[in-house]
Amino acid sequence: MKYVSAEEALSIVNSGERVFIQSAAAAPQKLINALTARHAELKAIEITHMHTEGEAPYARPEYADSFHVNAFFISKNIRPYVEGPNVQYIPMFLSEIPLFFRQGSFPIDIALIQVSPPDIHGFCSLGVSVDITRAACDMAKKIIALVNPNMPRSLGDGLIHESAIAQAVWTDEPIHMVPPPPIVDTEIQIGKHIAELVEDGATLQMGIGGIPNAVLQFLNGHKDLGIHTEMFTDGILPLVEKGVINGRLKKTHPGKIVSSFAMGTQKLYDFIHDNPQVAMLDVAYVNDVSVIRKNDKVTAINSAVEIDLTGQICSDSIGTSIYSGVGGQMDFIRGASLSRGGKPIIAINSVTAKGISKIAPTLKQGAGVVTTRANVHYVVTEYGIADLYGKNLVQRAASLIAIAHPDHREQLEQKAYELYGKCW
Repeated sequence: MKYVSAEEALSIVNSGERVFIQSAAAAPQKLINALTARHAELKAIEITHMHTEGEAPYARPEYADSFHVNAFFISKNIRPYVEGPNVQYIPMFLSEIPLFFRQGSFPIDIALIQVSPPDIHGFCSLGVSVDITRAACDMAKKIIALVNPNMPRSLGDGLIHESAIAQAVWTDEPIHMVPPPPIVDTEIQIGKHIAELVEDGATLQMGIGGIPNAVLQFLNGHKDLGIHTEMFTDGILPLVEKGVINGRLKKTHPGKIVSSFAMGTQKLYDFIHDNPQVAMLDVAYVNDVSVIRKNDKVTAINSAVEIDLTGQICSDSIGTSIYSGVGGQMDFIRGASLSRGGKPIIAINSVTAKGISKIAPTLKQGAGVVTTRANVHYVVTEYGIADLYGKNLVQRAASLIAIAHPDHREQLEQKAYELYGKCW
């Protein structure tokens, strides 16, 4: 493989093209910086991606003439610019994005990716981020790759032959790391409640953050757990080492941890490297409801920004302000619902950092309903578990008020009475 400088590699990008950037911890920062450095000579470049870690300088308002962003997820690095002139949000189920790419109605000119060096057969690996990147690489007219010996060689759908790479740039920098966040007391309580719902032999889906890590801390006494999830972090490693997570009872990919991307520390990346126990697969497959439901006791743990008294879940916006994205929440909530013995769970702190109740009479004006009231089963806060499945609206409201923060229950009851009158 011939290596060139980042500046030379990015010289093949032309004004008016659509550029895809690999997701999460694999976002190729060196290539991103080199592209942004060309802002004075480029016009109307469309940049698209999912969640990305690291810096996103192209999203700054001063570069609006050069770059505009169409993102499938609003992550922390572009959130300050989402109200600006050059950052837009595309709401779409994570499972559907690869099909959106592959059907050709959203052509990709350039894919910027970060891969492992080629093996003896010439194959590089997408490492910690296969997700929608596999489809983007399949459809891109040209691929520019940052080749990094620190990128784990993951097994599954992420292999790309060096002959498919138009320009290659060498780097030897650490992969972006995301240390586990500290777990606060309320998250510990939520974790305990959720652990009570997890049965032996369950297949888990969970994301990043304090609540998923808190749940995992309370599963040491469980047996034969499996993992089928869009992403995973360091939190699963102690349970893998103890044999609690072994995937023995999974119906699909028994014995394997199935995922599409991962974010964590070097320990996690070392675990993924050349590990046949880990299958990093296209998210169109991982998040396919028909695949998810094949496993028994799928326990899907997701979060929310806000939930109303009927069970509607807002998880991508605060009112009209976009905060994150649709992601794979509905994929797994639905998949778990249809799984034999499955349990879809929405886990939230009862209040925000400012003390505002996350359980509200109605969602804020303009809030996006990511998961409908018909899809919600379990809602968990630090105050307990509400099972909404098969409940009418009045019963749902009563169940949710019972797990709301005590400071807000009286007000919520008053609002429920206004909504439901004599029924309340």
